[in-house]
Order: sequence, then C-alpha cells, then structure tokens
Amino acid sequence: MKELGKYFKYEDGDIWFVETDRNNMKLEYRAKELISSVKSPFQQIDIVDLYDFGKCLVLDGAIQSTVLDGHIYNEMISHIPIVTHDNPQDVLIIGGGDCGVANEVLKYEEVKKVDFVEIDELVVKECVEHIPEIAGTTSQDNRVNFIFTDGVKFVEDKKNLYDVILVDSSDPVGPAVQLFSREFYQNAKNCLKEDGIMVCQSQSPLFNKDILRNTYKILNELYPIVRTYYAIVPSYPGGIWSFTLASLKNDPLEVDVKKLKTNTKYINEGVFQSCFKLPNMFKYVLE
Repeated sequence: MKELGKYFKYEDGDIWFVETDRNNMKLEYRAKELISSVKSPFQQIDIVDLYDFGKCLVLDGAIQSTVLDGHIYNEMISHIPIVTHDNPQDVLIIGGGDCGVANEVLKYEEVKKVDFVEIDELVVKECVEHIPEIAGTTSQDNRVNFIFTDGVKFVEDKKNLYDVILVDSSDPVGPAVQLFSREFYQNAKNCLKEDGIMVCQSQSPLFNKDILRNTYKILNELYPIVRTYYAIVPSYPGGIWSFTLASLKNDPLEVDVKKLKTNTKYINEGVFQSCFKLPNMFKYVLE
C-alpha cells in the first residue's frame, strides 16, 4: 500500500483522512485518493479527494476548502464587502491560497487591481494545478498581483491604498496566529482609504467564542461600523462560521443589494440581508 502522511490511515482497505479539532474532536472522512502531499517551509499541504466533499485543500491536517462547499465561505467573505463599498477598485486579499476568494472578487468589473498576499506560494501552485474547481481563473487574470510574503509584515508600512481588504486566514495556529492580533488589525486599517472596508473570518461561534469576541471587540475600537455575520459551512467543525466586517463609512445593512452578482451558488439578496440577523448565541458572545 502507498505510504500515507500522519493525517491519513488505512482501514479495511479504505483511505481515511482524520482531522483533529482542538484536541477535543476527531472527524474522519473516507477518501477516494490522496492526490498530492507536499511539505512547504510553512506547513504540510495535502490535496485529497473525499467521497462526500470532493477534492479539498488540507493544511496541517485541517480542511480549508472543498469542492462541495468551499464556495459558501468564499462567496460570503468576498461579495458582501465588495457590494457594500461604493466603488471597490483596489482590493487586498491576505491569505486565501486556494484562490477561491480572489475568484469571487474578480466577478466584479469595477475591481481594477487585486493584491494577493499569501505567505505560502506552494499552496497556490498546488490548488491551481489540482483544484481548478476552486481556484478558477485567478492565476490567469491580469488584475491579480501575486505577492508571496507574510501578510502581517506586508501591511506594516502601507497607507491609504485599498478600498477593500479581505483577511482569508486559516485557523489561528502556525503562520496565521498574528492575523488575529490587534496590531495587525490596526495596520490593516491604515492600509484602507477613507471609505475602506475590512472583513475577516472570525471562526466558529460554538467552539471559538474567545476569538470571535476578541475580534469583534478590537474592531469596534478601531472602526465606526462593525457587523458580524455568518454562514453554514458543513466541512468546518460545528458547521456554522462567522465573519466580521469593519467599515469606515458604509453599513452593509443599508446597501443596495441589487448590485450583488447572480452567478453564485450560495449567496443571493435574501442571504445577504439575513446573514446579519444573528442567533441569540452569537449575541451572547458579542455582548
């Protein structure tokens, strides 16, 4: 049998991918094939084809995006801030190595330039090669400027450059830890123009309450308008995921949702409006 990495096992002739969440849960997925397994200077990168979720990107043993439901996360973190801004020409994406978020942003003709800052070039290469269903045409779009460097350092000395910043980080472990810090959020704000918008993924409201609460608290101290919203993403532990939008001018609750693109699989005008109507469990965390 083919030798598997530490996140995989054979059982009764089948390959199983095993994801461990916070050392409290083990989630096992039956796999058709381990397509690619490489080690970068930053992390273990696996591309695996799962029976239910299809091809997916796994970083250090954690699912990042799948063909089955990756569009949910990618659409929710991108379309909402783009539609909320009056004229989103210059966009910065930090993280998002699978190219899925960039692929959604590029659906808007008014976007003129996307600075795509990803610390791990190998993630992008692997996803473009093996998961074009997620990566789309991002790598061929001349509006995209790939910058392979640390996103935390990238924003340290930039001022008034971007209309929208999307922080598509992985979980706050390894190279992504500093993307949840106050210093990073302050520096990111400095990179925005006077009517800029920043959105970050703020983790599970069930299992990562402290991260969601801290993110919301920091952004409220930095921005006049802060809105947390959510989506159902089956491949993420707990199935429900949060995003937090921070805006210097425009409120997503007051925008014209008819600007929203219709070539989407998850988000539509109704979802755009309803995702800000938070369940009580969210409200308790944010109070």
